[in-house]
Amino acid sequence: MPAHCPVCNVAYEPEPGFYWGAMFVSYAFSVAIFALGGVICYYLLNDPDVWVYVLTVALIVVTTMPLVLRYSRALMLYLFGGIRYNPRYGSTARNDSAPPR
Repeated sequence: MPAHCPVCNVAYEPEPGFYWGAMFVSYAFSVAIFALGGVICYYLLNDPDVWVYVLTVALIVVTTMPLVLRYSRALMLYLFGGIRYNPRYGSTARNDSAPPR
């Protein structure tokens, strides 16, 4: 994840406490993935042995970890960072910075 937005130059990492909050959001996402993976494994594989649960859930968590980390940061920024997405900002910023004719 870049440190600043390439269009508006806003800092994506506002303070050290941001990482604590993103860590808890990431933990919540991981718990949801664990639970969903366990339930899916239970119903699709008809209550397999414990090692199948552990292996299946571990593979799911490891493969989704990059997405979980990015989305937990993005959710933290959106909820508590005061940053709102404006799809037209890039075009208006470029138009405002153009020299007058």
